[in-house]
Amino acid sequence: MTDAPFRLSLTLDRNLVKGLAVSSIAGVVLAFTGAFGMTGAPFLHRLIYWVPLMIGGAVWGHVCSQIIERWIDFDRKPWLGALVLTAAMSVPLTFVVWGYTVFLFEHGRHPAVGRLVYFFIPVTVVTGVMSVLNIFLQRAPVQTHAAPVGGAPARFLDRLPPKLRGAAIRAVESEDHYLRIHTDRGSDLILMRLSDALTELKGLEGAQTHRSWWVARNAVRAVSRGEGRATLTLDGGVEAPVSRRYAKALREAGWY
Repeated sequence: MTDAPFRLSLTLDRNLVKGLAVSSIAGVVLAFTGAFGMTGAPFLHRLIYWVPLMIGGAVWGHVCSQIIERWIDFDRKPWLGALVLTAAMSVPLTFVVWGYTVFLFEHGRHPAVGRLVYFFIPVTVVTGVMSVLNIFLQRAPVQTHAAPVGGAPARFLDRLPPKLRGAAIRAVESEDHYLRIHTDRGSDLILMRLSDALTELKGLEGAQTHRSWWVARNAVRAVSRGEGRATLTLDGGVEAPVSRRYAKALREAGWY
């Protein structure tokens, strides 16, 4: 089942929402400061220029990161991820910025293609800064908590396949477009993204330990360390990695 073809999704998951928020704020700041020689333009004009470009760049960056993360682990190599992400985004965005600039400031006149080179460096600078910010701002793990007495159970429990209904969830592992649910009655796959599952796991005590793992806190039986990262051993012998990205926050929360 894990060989399903790769499909992109623009569902408003947490990473995309964060990226849109950061990019919108950055667009306002760039407009306010008149960045890249735009101080002569009215503020409203600058705002109409920068904010849509930054939001569009955030969406394109989200698409690129979904693809790049299939080959580069942003948890272990955030700087390499930022470099590759910047390179992948900059070339097509240069054409977009060039065309939008002509449309907005030059009344639709078609400029010489040679002017593209003057857009590449500033586009690369902005894209690089935003890539680094978004990769490093997404370093806090999602932690879920047990439902209060009398509260509604976690919605994710309704996702369990019939053979696992009523089982205690030990971990949820992302496998391509599927999730492998590890329980005290075995494991099985369901078609779902981890980013969506994290919302529905609220009501169960646990945390994201890796970009591909959520672990139930009461399932942890041992912790081992090696090669600069930790591994959690769960009931049943399942081993869940703890990425460098989340290690500090989980230590501070008393996980190990």
